[in-house]
Amino acid sequence: MDAHRESFPPFLLDAAEKCVENSGAVQPRQENSAVRGRDHNDCRTFPVCALAPHSALRLPGVLAYPFLMRYVLGFDGGGTKTDCVLMDETGAILARSRSGASNPTTFGEDTSLASLTHGAADALRAAGKSKQDVAYLVAGISGAGEPAMRWALQSGLQLRFPNAKICVTSDLVLSLAATGEIPSVVVIAGTGSAVLGRTTPVKLVRAGGFGPVIGDPGSAYDIGRKAAAVCVQKHLNNEAFPLGAKILAAFGWKFDEFLDQARAQPAAVFPKVFPVLANAAESGDAAAQALLTAGAQDLRDQAREVIEKLKLTGASFFLAKTGGVFDGSAFLNSQFDSMIQKISPKARIGPLPRSVAEAAAQLAREALTNPLVLDES
Repeated sequence: MDAHRESFPPFLLDAAEKCVENSGAVQPRQENSAVRGRDHNDCRTFPVCALAPHSALRLPGVLAYPFLMRYVLGFDGGGTKTDCVLMDETGAILARSRSGASNPTTFGEDTSLASLTHGAADALRAAGKSKQDVAYLVAGISGAGEPAMRWALQSGLQLRFPNAKICVTSDLVLSLAATGEIPSVVVIAGTGSAVLGRTTPVKLVRAGGFGPVIGDPGSAYDIGRKAAAVCVQKHLNNEAFPLGAKILAAFGWKFDEFLDQARAQPAAVFPKVFPVLANAAESGDAAAQALLTAGAQDLRDQAREVIEKLKLTGASFFLAKTGGVFDGSAFLNSQFDSMIQKISPKARIGPLPRSVAEAAAQLAREALTNPLVLDES
């Protein structure tokens, strides 16, 4: 079936096709028509008989009856990067983009809006569209769990996308939606960390996701911070510490400079320590492996809390993993999987079947025709 058919009223399509089949009086559209037709994204051209009484069958030619294609944007924003997906109302993905961090709690509302706007502009430019073409926008942003913050971001985005309906929510909610299954549990481990699970559309349980000040156990920030603490202690003890030397070399800093930068800009330093640990662990560095194992244990503890509260310990369910910690460390990945299998032997562990930004765009697409309902608890 023509992908564009989904956008048009069934009675109109049926009438158009019937009159084309039954009447020789209807003339085909000329190639030099000024209005785009069947082979274009923006509108369709129908015979007159599809739009007028039966007597119109005697009239030659066609009537251009445009149906503007609508476009939606989906975002997945965090403390390191922001992913964007541009989708049309048929579900076709037209463009993807990536911009900077957009966690408003860590970097502020202005930085968050700038990253979202930049990502949208890149995606729209790649597809030859403009911000005026966007009909719906759904953004899952870490650090946007509080109603006041969501409202601030929605208001800022509304000014930038005047024709769009806007929904800003937590990245946790959209990550769980991206599993595509009930029951399911999603473990997020990127710059921050959290676990969310559900056994019905309305029964949700959460662990973590409180931010770096209160604690994001098992996140890149948290693991990097703990590694930095070990480095400082070893330095004070005048002990040789090969992992510390690798960290300093990766940043190109001396110890005092590293310490000053970590104190001044922890959000910019600690997450970047994590890749150094991941590489060192693959090379057999025992200190790096110990830090990553501790991170896996922290993530396991949060996952166990959700699994037990949902009474999924002995059940078969999908446990999805997402985030740069899982993507960046095969060692931590295998440690975590082994730990979860001891808690829930029947759990199916794997990556999200689709990206969070894509899930956000799909929700925006569905919201064009049906009310969007998200659990913000």
